[in-house]
Amino acid sequence: MLKDIIAVEPLEKYHLRLRFEDGVEGVVDISQMSKFTGVFALLQDKEHFAKVEVNPEVGTIQWQSGADLDPDVLYATITKQQIPQYELNKITSRIG
Repeated sequence: MLKDIIAVEPLEKYHLRLRFEDGVEGVVDISQMSKFTGVFALLQDKEHFAKVEVNPEVGTIQWQSGADLDPDVLYATITKQQIPQYELNKITSRIG
């Protein structure tokens, strides 16, 4: 997939509106994607959550706490597409 995120808007209830470089836009519910543990624990604080920003160097979103999310997973969630196997291997190796 390899689509960079170019815009993010925090919404209520741990939702984010995202726009990708190819024009795809949508809303994701981060509370369904994270258990808010480890580096994600601070995201439970709604003020911290709202400080999400785009990191244009890597094409994803991040928070000052160091939390970030894989843009391929976010793109697949919004478009309801499956992540190709080679991408799943890449993601698994980064978190495992």
